[in-house]
Amino acid sequence: MFQPEYESMQREQLEALQLERLNGLLARVYEHVPTYRAKFDAAGVTPRVSSLDEFAAFPFTVKDDLRAGYPYGMFAVPLRDIVRLHSSSGTTGQVTVVGYTAADLDTWADLMARTIAAAGGTPDDIVQNSYGYGLFTGGLGVHYGAERLGCATIPISGGNTKRQVQVMKDFGTTILACTPSYALLIAETAREMGIDPASLPVKAGVFGAEPWSENTRAEIERQFGMTAIDIYGLSEVLGPGVAAECQCKCGLHVNEDHFIIEIVDPETLRPVPEGERGEVVFTTLTKQGIPVVRYRTRDISRIVPGECACGRTSRRLERVTGRSDDMLIIRGVNVFPSQIEQVLLGIPGVAPYYQVVLSRRGSMDHVEVHVEVSPDVSFDEIKTLERLRGRVSAEIASVLAVNISVKLVEPKSIQRSEGKAKRVLDLRAEGSE
Repeated sequence: MFQPEYESMQREQLEALQLERLNGLLARVYEHVPTYRAKFDAAGVTPRVSSLDEFAAFPFTVKDDLRAGYPYGMFAVPLRDIVRLHSSSGTTGQVTVVGYTAADLDTWADLMARTIAAAGGTPDDIVQNSYGYGLFTGGLGVHYGAERLGCATIPISGGNTKRQVQVMKDFGTTILACTPSYALLIAETAREMGIDPASLPVKAGVFGAEPWSENTRAEIERQFGMTAIDIYGLSEVLGPGVAAECQCKCGLHVNEDHFIIEIVDPETLRPVPEGERGEVVFTTLTKQGIPVVRYRTRDISRIVPGECACGRTSRRLERVTGRSDDMLIIRGVNVFPSQIEQVLLGIPGVAPYYQVVLSRRGSMDHVEVHVEVSPDVSFDEIKTLERLRGRVSAEIASVLAVNISVKLVEPKSIQRSEGKAKRVLDLRAEGSE
């Protein structure tokens, strides 16, 4: 552990620290952020609680609050105290802006150092940071965490995949940081260069920024011979470093000394019993620049019951299966793209690349999964392809309890991603077929 005094804190002590920090947070946002003052007053709550249970009465924060406050309306400190700005991509509307004070960056570096240490990282390691640098929080978040831990850090960013492979080989990279889909592309590129990914010195990977399945983990670990752990974060809450798996790989440890986590029913917004799946809600206890109170992430997960063998005492978040706003409803059945991925990666003959294509047929929505076949499967053997397509369709129907059209496509015909993979292609706005 990087900070065992916090990572293994006893529950009673941790909750006392959370309560103290929560009251400080509520007072700060009520005084300095007009949006929160109006929300608290409308909900009839005062910016102080005597127990963590009382916190459930406070209103939620949603992304539209941050959009409405663009650019600095949700900041809790004067702009002169902000030393770093990041923002979202804005692909689904007005961008959201987040600001960090010097203390925020110090906290962020600590939490990412915890994350890399949880993957087995030490000051003896060389971290190849293939997350994008820039307004996206991933690159710089990982960078300063790796340096805080004392690792030699390679700020290569994303892209130029052949160079990624060469740097891993020549520089002796031992820890890879990127999206899981990009890790698979790096492995594929290495083989094209005549390099066995398993021969590279990388021993561990910290992968996040997109939902991924257990089968994807197994595929990455098989190809590289590494330990692959899941990391979690989002820019509105901090960036990477909110939660991370340890080497036990049985849930992501939430850094609860800095965040309160809740799981609520996305329809009723009421807390669900521990262990049940729902929408993840976070409150930032120590963030100064742009703290958030009960922020609805739209991510779907659950709290993993029980204790972890690693000795960390924080609650664990199950790997996020998808977002409530990314969920597909197919003939009344809720389906996440990551569930389709989990099925596909268990079938020999298909590659770990797929895309869910949404279109219109007349007045009805149509869903079709495009799946790449493996290079060792001949695309000219009709009977072989038909058997494979039938198996993929049957497996999806068996696991997800819904029939989905499947189209097999040639190797490398689905666009590769050097960042977040685009798993769903929505063509419905282009008209009916």
